Amino acid sequence: MNKKELTALILKKKSFLCIGLDTDIDKIPAFLKETYDDPVFEFNRMIIDATIDFAVAYKPNLAFYECNGKKGWESLEKTINYLSGHQGGPVFTIADAKRADIGNSSIYYARTFLENLNFDAVTVNPYMGKDSVEPFLQFPGKWAVILALTSNSGAHDFQVLQPQLPLLLEKFGIKTCYWKKFYEVVMEESMKWGSTDNIMYVVGATQADMLGSVRELVPEHFFLIPGVGVQGGSLEAIAAKAMNKDVGILVNSSRGIIFASEGEDFEDKARLAALALKKKMERILQGRSMI
Repeated sequence: MNKKELTALILKKKSFLCIGLDTDIDKIPAFLKETYDDPVFEFNRMIIDATIDFAVAYKPNLAFYECNGKKGWESLEKTINYLSGHQGGPVFTIADAKRADIGNSSIYYARTFLENLNFDAVTVNPYMGKDSVEPFLQFPGKWAVILALTSNSGAHDFQVLQPQLPLLLEKFGIKTCYWKKFYEVVMEESMKWGSTDNIMYVVGATQADMLGSVRELVPEHFFLIPGVGVQGGSLEAIAAKAMNKDVGILVNSSRGIIFASEGEDFEDKARLAALALKKKMERILQGRSMI
């Protein structure tokens, strides 16, 4: 799915909602574990059926599957196959794997998620540089979602630091020293590695005060924005600062939707939570005359 197709899907559904399938087996309703051999997949299936009318993307977080070994990978594979064949589709699928390595390692990570499991996108860590990300950009119609400015409090440990290498700018006829933040260096450099059709950036909703400057730095690329809901990010603030002419954002909600209830009504409550976000998104799109 390229950028044009993703934008068209957003406008058709009047939603830019991504649902994170962070399926914690310790939190899913007990009756699923008592009834089904693969309760993780059954939980995902029921969440998908309840929310696919309102979501344009789904993002399984690999931590919740890998921890269950072979059975977890089977749950993940069944989930992505179910999404791929769902009558409510198409939807954009993201493997939240945060991979990247040198040499053949990245090639095989890329093949795992973009070829074998057939996700549309995979999150990658750019810390090891260009050669660790390039293998993820070799698959037509697939995306690397590069970590840039994340939603966790630890983002401030490194991502907003200003390396001691000044950029000299001409300003008012004199040379002024501007110290770039680390995430700015990452985004400026990584934009050169691919295109707006295969590179997306993770920018946290909890970094709303910086979203405007991030959008100025990267005007055309899509952002995957986690941190709405339980983490406290404001949807309206995000849209005001991060949207562009192509919409340009996927806003992720995980726990706020999939664990809206831990009882037997979990799918109904998940649907209501997804619908509430979708309605807000529709109003935002209408307000910007996009639909």
